[in-house]
Amino acid sequence: MSQIDVTLPDGSKQSVPAGTRPIDIAQSISPRLADAAIVAKVNGQLYDLTRPLESNADLQILTPKDPESLEVYRHSTAHLLAAAVLELYPETKLGIGPPIDSGFYYDFDRAVPFTPEDLEKIEKKMWEIQARHLPYDRVYTRKEDGLKKYADAWMKCELISERAGDVFTEYTLGPDFIDFCRGPHLTDTSKIKAFHLLSIAGAYWKGNEHNKQLQRIYGTAFFTRKDLDDYLHRLEEAKRRDHRRLGKELELFTVNETVGAGLPLWLPKGATVRRVLEDYILERERAAGYQHVYTPDLAKIELYERSGHWEHYHDSMFPPMDLETEKMVLRPMNCPHHILVFESRQHSYRDLPARIAELGTMYRYERSGVLSGLSRVRMMTLNDAHIFCTPDQIKEEFAGVMKLVEQAYKDLGITQYRYRLSLRDKADKEKYVDNDAMWELGERVLREALNSLGLPYFEATGEAAFYGPKLDIQFADVMGHEETYSTIQVDFHLPNRFGLKYVGPDGKEHPPVIIHRAIVSTMERMISYLIELYAGAFPVWLAPVQAIVLPITDRQLEYARSVKCQLEKAGIRAATDDRNEKINLKIREAQLQKIPYMLVAGDREQQSGEVAVRHRKRGDQGARPLAAVIAELRGLIDTKAVAD
Repeated sequence: MSQIDVTLPDGSKQSVPAGTRPIDIAQSISPRLADAAIVAKVNGQLYDLTRPLESNADLQILTPKDPESLEVYRHSTAHLLAAAVLELYPETKLGIGPPIDSGFYYDFDRAVPFTPEDLEKIEKKMWEIQARHLPYDRVYTRKEDGLKKYADAWMKCELISERAGDVFTEYTLGPDFIDFCRGPHLTDTSKIKAFHLLSIAGAYWKGNEHNKQLQRIYGTAFFTRKDLDDYLHRLEEAKRRDHRRLGKELELFTVNETVGAGLPLWLPKGATVRRVLEDYILERERAAGYQHVYTPDLAKIELYERSGHWEHYHDSMFPPMDLETEKMVLRPMNCPHHILVFESRQHSYRDLPARIAELGTMYRYERSGVLSGLSRVRMMTLNDAHIFCTPDQIKEEFAGVMKLVEQAYKDLGITQYRYRLSLRDKADKEKYVDNDAMWELGERVLREALNSLGLPYFEATGEAAFYGPKLDIQFADVMGHEETYSTIQVDFHLPNRFGLKYVGPDGKEHPPVIIHRAIVSTMERMISYLIELYAGAFPVWLAPVQAIVLPITDRQLEYARSVKCQLEKAGIRAATDDRNEKINLKIREAQLQKIPYMLVAGDREQQSGEVAVRHRKRGDQGARPLAAVIAELRGLIDTKAVAD
């Protein structure tokens, strides 16, 4: 038998017979390594531990310490799920079952809907199969044989027709289960130690809404029970903080199908939070030298053709409105409008930087399947601004933007974020403007600005805007998922595209640089984040109702109304619960509405001019003079305190 050379990560080599399996080499190194092994990496490709090596190879044995192992582990758990479903419901047709960031899923075609009770049965059956120590065996099948075998499994037949070569791989799980799959997988089911089925959802075949709707079962899996329990705890915490549920319970916003998907209606309390946030950022911007404008929510298509948005972004725009003499479109961005504001008069270098800002409403055609509460909508209002400056002003202006960002996040109590320098993919000539010199200059300037400020950041290729690099500020939620909330972009492209000029000290015309920036994102997305950050219990300065007066009996109604009036005169958002209900019920409902301060008024308080203070977190604080309570509330509001 011929010998092959296997090179290990430390550079050492083993000469072994051709056909030796990675698991055999792991066993020769250490029985402990073989026991911990999840999958192999052969010449940079993931391999089954039991797949024979036929030629010289670089070999790495991956264990739970390696991130790629979890993906294989979860993929194998998805197959375990499919095997359990077929044992319980043999009429079911299998779709696909990939690993995902949070676990795995499998799509099924079954006439009868799965129920939560079914999930319990399926999970129990998965553990039964797991205990059988069934191997995941790789099988090679000819395409024509596979199509015959899966003749009554329409999804598998379709996948084989589209994806399989003349010979493709399948994986068995014991004698009764086989699935068309590239792998790799675990050696056997005993390796699976901790998993849980989470939910059932509808899903269109291949994600196409014109295809048949399937039933998708989501699950998650971890190497240890502790890791699984930690994840499930975070999942429960995420549900507790879900802004969609809290938005309804706290009467912040509503969604109505009559209006349309992705178009939330702001209720009075939610509108109050939004207005406070808007007033806050407008005040900050005014102090930083921004000039605010109003521009239309729509424009002729020609404007977006001129800016390049139509070419690069039209799939995300609403269809044009064909009027008698022109075609109009809802704007996806505010920058073309702000460019026209700058263009409306001549500028000297003495006029720069020109900081133009707006709470600008934009429209994006998001697919219905991704719309979610306030966090993913079709109409959004961005805290937008564009700074028109000279090249030598970029660093200073960038520093000013970052100062605004850091102050706003401090005031809002946001701490879980990091900076991402989003760069272009040089190979993608369709997505990005083809101008190497412009890109190199933009990326260099951003790096220098970040480094001069001493801000930590990481780089991400392929995440830039089509016309320039940007700094994205990534927020993390309770599950650790990151999304972009604020963006700062340095743009050399659009000034040239629009032919923007300013007169320099040399008396000649020069193109300005545009810094695009959004400090607190869109009102919709930021408030969805704040709802979840605070689980609906906003800091006093942001709370829609900051204090509620609770008379114990009708005898205190007039006094309660007087207290409310004094609170409002002090600029405190107050309410009175004057219903003929027991005080304990009033307190409980105010607590559920997460109102920071509950001021109880009985006969004693009325006579002394006091209120009995109850705090939503600290409970009963005793009777206090109203003036002292007002002073305390004003202090929390004026200092933008995030801990009350």
